[in-house]
Amino acid sequence: MNEQYDVIIVGAGPAGLTAAIYASRADLKVLIIEAEVNGGKLSKTYEIENYPGIKSISGLELATQLTEHGQKFGAKLISGEVLEIGENEGKKEVRLKNGDVYLSKAVVVATGTKERTLDLPHADEFTGRGISYCAVCDGFFYRNRNIAIIGGGNSALEEALYLASLAAKVTIIVRRDVFRADATVVDKVKANEKIEIITKHLPEELVIENDRIVGLKIRNVESGEVSTVDCAGIFPYIGADPCTSFVDPSILDERGYILANADMSTAIPGIYAAGDCIRKDLRQVVTACNDGAIAANSIAKVLKE
Repeated sequence: MNEQYDVIIVGAGPAGLTAAIYASRADLKVLIIEAEVNGGKLSKTYEIENYPGIKSISGLELATQLTEHGQKFGAKLISGEVLEIGENEGKKEVRLKNGDVYLSKAVVVATGTKERTLDLPHADEFTGRGISYCAVCDGFFYRNRNIAIIGGGNSALEEALYLASLAAKVTIIVRRDVFRADATVVDKVKANEKIEIITKHLPEELVIENDRIVGLKIRNVESGEVSTVDCAGIFPYIGADPCTSFVDPSILDERGYILANADMSTAIPGIYAAGDCIRKDLRQVVTACNDGAIAANSIAKVLKE
């Protein structure tokens, strides 16, 4: 049995790290557990322009600053994958994949979401060598080449702007004839001469030659006509699903998002949730930080009472 904590936070994204700041400042003993990259999706985002007080900052820089801030007041950060949250003599028992077990008085689940993968034949085979889910990570490999982006939300358009600075041409493929992104981002994309927008189309088939992706066949959703976009790289931004496989199903909705109250508590006493993994309308860095602050404050209040 490992150390015991007042609060264990699962996830070191904006929600989890903000919760760590507030909880440790409330003189609580805090453990943060992150399965992948500290900072969450921030570390994969090229630029942030809607975080209050900061006009523009790279996602990696903001992730680094939040990670450092999250530990400033004594919170401990470790790497590990949580398999289960159970009960042990009135405390929460957090079990990790490596066999480690931690106890705490409360748990904050702040695991965010994971990008949906492209559902086409051979897509898994070419992930990392023609298909990428991280423009910042892999954009350099497609310098001066043609790139296709699938999706019409903020992530797709923001990454299209970044990739346009590297690629010869960027083609955005959108299922509908409208974008789900912010108007300012849409305007920037439309004004960029290196970006072409194709609406009312869906990806149909990878075009592969000599074991390399050379294009993407797309289908018109109205006529059914199939055409080909020449590209060396494909970046899908087609939505995401909550990372909540280890969470008790009784506090999840039909899509797997956690049902959290206004104070970020759930129907299971001692289990709180924050950030993109909860059911809500707006998923942004600032709303994730808001959730984390509320969760930590709620826990501190309960424990002190």
